[in-house]
Amino acid sequence: MCRKMIPGTKISYTDENIGFSYFAPLIRATDGLTLSQVCTLTGLETSTIQNWVKRGFVPHPVNKLYRERHLARILLISALRDSMQIDRVGELLRFINGDTDDESDDIISEEALYDIFCSLIGGVSENVFVEREIDLLIVKATEDYEPPDEMSLIRIRKALTVMAYAYISGMFKKKCDEEFQKLR
Repeated sequence: MCRKMIPGTKISYTDENIGFSYFAPLIRATDGLTLSQVCTLTGLETSTIQNWVKRGFVPHPVNKLYRERHLARILLISALRDSMQIDRVGELLRFINGDTDDESDDIISEEALYDIFCSLIGGVSENVFVEREIDLLIVKATEDYEPPDEMSLIRIRKALTVMAYAYISGMFKKKCDEEFQKLR
């Protein structure tokens, strides 16, 4: 059975389907995660997450606790940050859901977006090079999503295209770094 990393974390898994449901029970049981718990799950430094909140990439925690919306956004940013500038990741996520602290302009919940991203990434391998294959994976990953309007579906699919290429680039970058280390 092939072990993969849950996108945006340092946690490996062997299940076929992984998504936000992996984290939701933990958050609900504790009514939110502390910053140190989020750092443990993601492998990120506390200063990194605090910086993302300060810069508006992640909503402000509620009573110093990170809930579903917060963690999903952090996981998405973490999954994309190796291959995209952080400002571009923030811009990409604002393209989908606008202001991080205002849920009224969201066209999809952060958790649902993370689930769709995980579904998409589950079908991606290092051998996926063909643009058409990625397009088909995106259509499949979003087939159960019911957008508020057709334009929202188009926006999400465009953003997922960027996210897929960024994630694949990150996979290649990691592979490149591993091979470079072997040269030493």
